[in-house]
Amino acid sequence: MNEICLFGDSAAQGIVLDESENYRVSRAGCIRLMKRGGYPIRNYAVHGYTVSQGLECFRNTKTDPGNPCVIEFGGNDCDLDWDAVSQDPDHFHDGKTPLAEFRNLLKQFVQEARDRNLDPILVTPLPLMSGRYYRWVSKRRDADRILKYLRNDPESISRWQERYAIAVRNTAAECGCHLADARAWMLEELDYPSLICEDGIHPNEAGHEIIARKAMEHFPRKG
Repeated sequence: MNEICLFGDSAAQGIVLDESENYRVSRAGCIRLMKRGGYPIRNYAVHGYTVSQGLECFRNTKTDPGNPCVIEFGGNDCDLDWDAVSQDPDHFHDGKTPLAEFRNLLKQFVQEARDRNLDPILVTPLPLMSGRYYRWVSKRRDADRILKYLRNDPESISRWQERYAIAVRNTAAECGCHLADARAWMLEELDYPSLICEDGIHPNEAGHEIIARKAMEHFPRKG
């Protein structure tokens, strides 16, 4: 099987939140599990990366033609500057990567991968748990002012993020490239809240196991 090059964020890196509320790279992250399953993956994912940072990393990385190129972004791109939100809840705050820019950069990433004779595969951002994430970003900030910005509806965080998942799906369709709908894979699990860490955004090790299994079912190993 051709070597897979992967560019993404903490979900692909295998970051989990431990009991001490510290982030660590799990030995049971989804990519490590896939490697053990015989998938040759070169992982360039970095905690906190947006699509623009991933594209810059791609441009500086040597790749071999004919290989799959997995592109997994959106979770950080949609995130807000919560310090700014808590300081000024009366004005609009856009994501780190505004949605139109996110779509354009994804298309640019796909095109540049194809220019190198790579096969791009887009991955949707994973679903978040709005209540948990609201509590997480409110720590050491003014929770009431953040709630004011959210119009007293923490669930709006999930709806905001969903726009980026839709953008990934639409980009895959427009560009005619493969889609790994990791978001749908997680939502298919009736107990998916139990698969998310207490920060509301990172999959725990049980979640990583689900992602790895579904990915291997969706893209069976050849050769």
